[in-house]
Amino acid sequence: MYIKNIIRSAAFAAALFAMDAKAQQHSLNYNAGHSHNDYHQNIPLLTAYYAGMGAIEADVFLKNGVLYVAHDPSEIKEGATLKALYLEPLAKFYRQNGNKPYADAKMKLQLVVDIKENHPAVLTQLIKDLAAYPEVFNASLSSNAIRLVISGDMPQAQDFGNYPAYFSFDGRPNVNYAPDQLKRIAMISDDLKHYTPWNGKGNPSPGDLSTLKKLIDAAHAQGKPFRFWGTQDSPNTWIVLERLGADWINTDQPGKLKDFYLHKDKLTYTNPKAYPVYSPEYKVDGLQKPVKNVILLIGDGMGLAQIHAGYIANHGQLNMSNIPHIGFSQTAAADAGNTDSAAGASAMAIGEKTNNRYIGVAADGRKLTNLVDTLAGYGIKSGILSVGDLTDATPAAFYAHQPDRSMSGEIAADLLQSKAEILLGSNQKSFLKNQDTQLMDKLKAQGFQLSTQVGDFFKATQGRQLVLLPDSATRPVKDGRGDLLKSSLQHTLTILSANKPGFFIMAEGAQIDYGGHVNDLPYVVTELHDFDKAVAAALQFADENKETLVIITADHETGGLTLLDASSEKGMITGSFSTNDHTNIMVPVFAYGPGSGAFMGTYQNHELFHKILKAMDLKAKKINVKK
Repeated sequence: MYIKNIIRSAAFAAALFAMDAKAQQHSLNYNAGHSHNDYHQNIPLLTAYYAGMGAIEADVFLKNGVLYVAHDPSEIKEGATLKALYLEPLAKFYRQNGNKPYADAKMKLQLVVDIKENHPAVLTQLIKDLAAYPEVFNASLSSNAIRLVISGDMPQAQDFGNYPAYFSFDGRPNVNYAPDQLKRIAMISDDLKHYTPWNGKGNPSPGDLSTLKKLIDAAHAQGKPFRFWGTQDSPNTWIVLERLGADWINTDQPGKLKDFYLHKDKLTYTNPKAYPVYSPEYKVDGLQKPVKNVILLIGDGMGLAQIHAGYIANHGQLNMSNIPHIGFSQTAAADAGNTDSAAGASAMAIGEKTNNRYIGVAADGRKLTNLVDTLAGYGIKSGILSVGDLTDATPAAFYAHQPDRSMSGEIAADLLQSKAEILLGSNQKSFLKNQDTQLMDKLKAQGFQLSTQVGDFFKATQGRQLVLLPDSATRPVKDGRGDLLKSSLQHTLTILSANKPGFFIMAEGAQIDYGGHVNDLPYVVTELHDFDKAVAAALQFADENKETLVIITADHETGGLTLLDASSEKGMITGSFSTNDHTNIMVPVFAYGPGSGAFMGTYQNHELFHKILKAMDLKAKKINVKK
């Protein structure tokens, strides 16, 4: 089945996104975090403070004239006092920061004292305790003061005036405050469970969504920020609450909340305008007949989550998603469940699983004939293209044989033994300043024409081509690389299609992987879109040629990407990464053209090598393979 957009029904989407312009512009940062029941942290106050929380909550009991922080009387411990754990340290920070809560003057702080019982006596003692820090917690003396907010067992609104002006109060949405009372309200808060059974997974129902939004809007109409307590503590919850317009995000995980907001620009991407996708003809797709040409497109680090992120960001369409024949490749290396690009690409290039870091050699170190050289024995010419380092693991696996992927000089020198016809990528140094000072002369003697600019390559019409680009030419798409992958694939197709026995091309979208390693979703999606545009070029050629099999897959998934929020209508996607490494997740294999049905199902990554050779029906060719 084709990939379908199953994100939301139209009615649900309408309810979820029908917010006024002001709400849509609402954007929080980690200083909007409210450290709930902070005293339960392994390190009270400091965990939340160093995470930059804007509100820190301490429940208090009065016992023997001392205010203790605890959730109930049984938790009261000697030394765990409001003064020792919160007032004294906060006063010290305030003075160290030049009479402001944080060193960053833009960051604010409020201490929420949640009174569990007997508020008259507690407030009397609190006033006494605060007398030692008049400038720290009194906004009338300093505009940068730490705001003192009383919550829990509070005075009635009509009694607010009986307490010092530096006391603010935690309001409730069902109370009609008089104007002078409203001035003492710091925020409006309530228990989320009073309004919805939503548990933080997915989104509230449309009806509950509307109820929650109206509640928050009513607080904003009074000029007050809003907070729900009793919320689930997860990125999805934080996203929904922010989108609803909540001003404070309740959390028991201050550090995780900070990380989420600190890196939010790398976890959300919006593509305002979709690029058009190619509609395949399907005239020869799936026919059981030998193929003359194979185009293998490898999206390095591209798992299902990356593909679906690209699909949503392109407003519910990808060139890949128009391919009906889909399988799954299991990517484990020979020596580990988790593969790197060296073992992953080598498995596809040599037909055997191998160890991580190995390039084009078996797990026991044997040099095995790769696809490029195997096909050369039948007169089939090959191209190896990458928008990254040409000596990096994935492209190297198709022309080199080395025990470690870091041996870039030796990998470059291995090109002398390769039958590859066209190579394109960056890292000029490994070739032009190789330890074998005669390498370039030797390559020229083997017929390679050197280009150091892609424009020179585009002028070539025949012959072996070595295109060594400056590193700037393979900068990320988001930094202006342009359509290098698509255009170089198209020109390689023009050159190699003149070869009567056929051709094989491996083209790598290298930097989907780079984005995964640095946990940067915009980087991932823009690279995937660039890769998908190359897919369009391959599909179009296959339709015109009718003897070409197109295979799209990955060597592994990178980043453990999870998709949290999405709108194909807006081209918006929000995600989270679980690692900066590769994962063992199966990767998809899309196949289009004659013989594409053979690539359906689930199989090990090294089987791709054998499936490609079988699809090309080499036994029927006249030239024997050279061992």
